[in-house]
Amino acid sequence: MKHFAMSAALVMAVLSVGSGVALAQECGSVVIASMNWQSAEVLAAVDKFILEKGYDCQAEVIVGDTVPTLTSMIEKGQPDVAPEGWVDLLPDVVNGGIADGKIIATIDALSDGAVQGWFVPKYVIDAHPEIKTIDDALAHPELFPAPEDASKGAVYNGPQGWGGTVVTSQYFKAYGAADKGFVLVDTGSAAGLDGSIAKAYERKEGWMGYYWEPTSILGKYEMVKLDYTVPYDAAEWKRCNTVADCADPKPNAWPKDAVRTLVTTDFAKRAGPAMDYFNTRSWSNATVNKLLSWMTENQATGDEGASYFFKNNEDLWTTWVSPEVAEKVKTALQ
Repeated sequence: MKHFAMSAALVMAVLSVGSGVALAQECGSVVIASMNWQSAEVLAAVDKFILEKGYDCQAEVIVGDTVPTLTSMIEKGQPDVAPEGWVDLLPDVVNGGIADGKIIATIDALSDGAVQGWFVPKYVIDAHPEIKTIDDALAHPELFPAPEDASKGAVYNGPQGWGGTVVTSQYFKAYGAADKGFVLVDTGSAAGLDGSIAKAYERKEGWMGYYWEPTSILGKYEMVKLDYTVPYDAAEWKRCNTVADCADPKPNAWPKDAVRTLVTTDFAKRAGPAMDYFNTRSWSNATVNKLLSWMTENQATGDEGASYFFKNNEDLWTTWVSPEVAEKVKTALQ
């Protein structure tokens, strides 16, 4: 019996080691694309840590951008993973790659999608709960005083060259903002737009304008997106809402951008249990906003942001993996 017990233990040990080796061999080396913005950088770092520590992969992060990265995945099979793929920027390319079996779209990296629109500070809504839509806000220019003429209301826009700036200019016309006593303020730059929000918050003044999430600003300053009163009309969006010189834009809802995790088919075939992770891992704008705010305030890298996330969001990330993988990651964090 003693000899049998020792033999059984030896067999179990070999099987255990063997399964670990198999797991590593299944996943092998994996190249992860980190796009050149904050949320993509930290998500790539989160994926790298979980793949390495939880699934025994050999993970490498490379810096890329949306168009070249997704195109390369389809044409060359590298990199293996794009954690934060803004698929609406290249719908034909992405859909073609999926149809041809070159890439797989797993889960929405952002569970509520990338959001753009007109926002106002939450303290304005708290004081005026009747304001829910763009039309509601435009009925009160006195609540959103323009910086150079307080007798008028202001809608703050982004810098020239941004798609969101064009749409905001068209919305300003579509909703008749000028006739309702408003002026459109050109903030000149991303820093100017951010600064206008910060200044309003410091003074607890009214502010209304274009912004988007996930961003560090919306993690620091609580803002509420206004409703559009109408459903999304794709034809109208293409015809006029996104065309700068279109003279007759109509009110429209601002569509959300789908942000999905993309993997190459070759990686999916060898990823083993790691594909369960990529089919599950998703987080909300609220979670990302807070994380980006911390990263900005602390000038943190993606790796530092990932470490902060793991330590402060265990209730979330442990739902992305099996209990066994979660324990391996926890041990690596100690």
